[in-house]
Amino acid sequence: SSGINAEYGESIAKTYEKHEREKKTAYLHRVLEVEKATFTPLVITTTGGLGREFNKTLRQLAEKKATKTGYSYDQCIRYLRLRLSFAMVRSVTISIRGHRGRLRAEGSSGRDDSIYQID
Repeated sequence: SSGINAEYGESIAKTYEKHEREKKTAYLHRVLEVEKATFTPLVITTTGGLGREFNKTLRQLAEKKATKTGYSYDQCIRYLRLRLSFAMVRSVTISIRGHRGRLRAEGSSGRDDSIYQID
């Protein structure tokens, strides 16, 4: 990969930055004012590339998870990326074909992820 967005003639890094700015413009005010929360735009390519801000946040989460659980940073970052990948596939699948299973109780994932919780 050349790192160039051929359609627009700009680098991938510039494309990530552009999409991060667009998401912040669209959502940041509402998140800060209405939800009283922070906002990190999730910018990811179909090939798995991550925007700078989300990549930084994912690394921080992996560091916290490693400290809390005793697992290595590498194991934690791999786990978080895997969970993200499956969540995205699940979301796309549901948006394409609709939900076909029983709905779980709110807050229930149907499995025990207690060792993976980050407070």
